[in-house]
Amino acid sequence: MLKPGLQLRTSQHLALTPALQQSIKLLQLSTLELEHEIEQILQENPLLERDDDVPSGALRVDADGSVHEVTVAADHGAAESGAETSEAPAAVDDVPDAPDVPDLPELHRPGGEYDDDTAPQLAARSASLREHLLEQLSLTQVTTRDGALVRALIDELDDNGYLGSSLEELATLFPEELEIDCDELRSALGLLQSFDPAGVGARNMSECLRLQLRDPDLDRLPEARDPQALACARIIVDEHLTLLGARDYARLRKALGCDDDRLRAAQSLIRRLDPRPGARYSSPAADYVVPDVVVRKVGNQWRAILNSEAVPRLRVNQLYAQILKSERASAHPGLSSQLQEARWLIRNVQQRFDTIQRVAQAIVERQHGFLNHGEVAMRPLVLREIADTLGLHESTISRVTTQKYMLTPLGTFELKYFFGSHVATETGGAASSTAIRALIKQLVSAEEPTQPLSDSQLAQMLGEQGIVVARRTVAKYREALKIPPVSLRKAI
Repeated sequence: MLKPGLQLRTSQHLALTPALQQSIKLLQLSTLELEHEIEQILQENPLLERDDDVPSGALRVDADGSVHEVTVAADHGAAESGAETSEAPAAVDDVPDAPDVPDLPELHRPGGEYDDDTAPQLAARSASLREHLLEQLSLTQVTTRDGALVRALIDELDDNGYLGSSLEELATLFPEELEIDCDELRSALGLLQSFDPAGVGARNMSECLRLQLRDPDLDRLPEARDPQALACARIIVDEHLTLLGARDYARLRKALGCDDDRLRAAQSLIRRLDPRPGARYSSPAADYVVPDVVVRKVGNQWRAILNSEAVPRLRVNQLYAQILKSERASAHPGLSSQLQEARWLIRNVQQRFDTIQRVAQAIVERQHGFLNHGEVAMRPLVLREIADTLGLHESTISRVTTQKYMLTPLGTFELKYFFGSHVATETGGAASSTAIRALIKQLVSAEEPTQPLSDSQLAQMLGEQGIVVARRTVAKYREALKIPPVSLRKAI
């Protein structure tokens, strides 16, 4: 029979302090997510506030990608140098420092306001497709009933300007007492299809292109001035659009009874048409990327510099800090705890950006060939190489390089972009997969349109340059570049 008893055991386990947990959390957040996280903490912790003063020499990245330093007047800078920063709460003896977090230099973020003359002008909102069509309808002399039918058809258009439902289906949606038949809807659709943009109101791509080929303003295209080419284009759109999509030029020539020059002119004309006429009026949601690091060339060396606009400037509220300084912290346990949390956040934010800068600089030092010569000079790089160099764990490098971006003279890239697998070369070295994709893109762009290169030929040409790569690997890289297969790249 078992009896209850007490036993003492000694064991070791990893305990994550609140400060360390916060540090790990902040490290894996993107810049926009970090801003949202800080905004929430600012609302909950009165001890924490933003320091919106503009530091002299701060780095600013403009909307056009240009980089410059912010200069501040001397009196402003002098006032700022005398102001207390996030280090001020250190005078409160009753609150311990954040554990195991090293002191880091203060990071700055430029602020300031726009003058009336230099304020950025917001782009005017463009009219939607529905608004554009309704405006044309208002200028048309139609009866109230016909206008209502056209408006109903406009409401059924998708973002590309296509009518997704048949007229028979639409007729059933109206109340029976209105006695709407398909002939009335067909007449209303004809009026809608006469509006700008040409091709709107089509029920399929063939009809959309057919409407554009009948547009009176088609003469603005040089290819449309050839009557025979225009006639061939209309026949292709009506009957042989599938053959054109498959680039089956032999069957097209036989069906049309024309030569290569006439077929080439008809194909060129069709390519000038817009298969999605309504898309130009849609306003897709913009995706914003805030670069965490800006790469600049200093002398002959590339340097990774933190983007000061991405770095939040935080400080402890001096009023509450003075209250805790003048009185015992035990009298305000809630404020003491929030003061500690504020100091942890400030130091963890500083440590986050210091780690990002170190990792970015290590990447720049290894990928200077990319910065000098482009993608073809990208070298193979794995996370462990950066981790061993900086003395950090590989998981830390993974967190740092996820959703963090670097602004370079060649564009803005996620830090993970600079890492990639390698392919062996004949000399015993290795080539980056990014560099191989760039070479494939160059070879395809320089190929003869009438005789495009197959995947096997691309693999052979890469082998001639010392890069051993299989045909299926070339196919995988080609698909990643969204380059069509050889059958769809062939021209007449």
